[in-house]
Amino acid sequence: MTNIQKPDGFASQKLFVQPEYMLKELGESELTRSLFISDIGSFPHAQFHFRERKEGCPAHIFIYCAQGSGWVEYDGGQHTVVEQRQLAVIPAGTPHRYGASADNPWSIYWFHLQGDHASQLIRFYGLDRGLVTLPLSAHAKMLEDFEQCYSLLVNKAYSLPVQIHAANTMRHLLSSIGISAGGSLQDKKRERYLEQALRYMTDRLAESITLPDLARHTGLSKQHLIYLFNQETGCPPIEYFIRMKMQRASSLLDLTDFSIKEIAASVGFPDPYYFSRLFKKFNGCSPTEYRSIPKG
Repeated sequence: MTNIQKPDGFASQKLFVQPEYMLKELGESELTRSLFISDIGSFPHAQFHFRERKEGCPAHIFIYCAQGSGWVEYDGGQHTVVEQRQLAVIPAGTPHRYGASADNPWSIYWFHLQGDHASQLIRFYGLDRGLVTLPLSAHAKMLEDFEQCYSLLVNKAYSLPVQIHAANTMRHLLSSIGISAGGSLQDKKRERYLEQALRYMTDRLAESITLPDLARHTGLSKQHLIYLFNQETGCPPIEYFIRMKMQRASSLLDLTDFSIKEIAASVGFPDPYYFSRLFKKFNGCSPTEYRSIPKG
């Protein structure tokens, strides 16, 4: 096995590093300081590629393996193999090493991001918990958004509007990856419970349900169910159920000529006056006022 190592310099590579004056401007601008690209590039068939940063990097590093394979070591830890369609994220300040496989060297797309929102997006979507395998749809978006950002920066790095657009494209890419990758097994389990509860609610919008009813149906404790809804929707289950009823009522007000009394009954409120008070609480106006507002 050869011990040749090279940090960069590959045929048909792409490489762009922000000039210092631009890094300063991006770090100070209101619209970019929370997230911006400091470096971006691609290394096709990067034989002998190797990089080590014992003190870490001031930026968050994203390495996407499009073909072949490579490896990453975080903070002197386990040697992790990176395969095709896998994304490795190295948070800023983390000592690390990475390189291409000797037998099947990787082709990688990589970029470095700085800013507080970059950190928060990484943590929120769990991109720092291990390798993220991208489905084909996310793979295509990764390459498309990479090419767009790279082309914009190479051609007009001096332009702040271009820098802002590139930063927002990267922000959208991270959220797309986070959603499409689906999170951990625990995240998926939590999502299944939530979907089960929402189906139960949707099928009973014309009725009343209680928290114990919903807990029994999902097989969760009441406390766990409240926690789940607060985390995922920002409000407890029964309040969310009422919001669903109000959304259905709004649609009926927009799309039908049903009376307020008929609409109230169709979403489980036999008392139209109580329904109207509740509707105004959630929508800021009465059902009659809502119906008179021009839409579209």
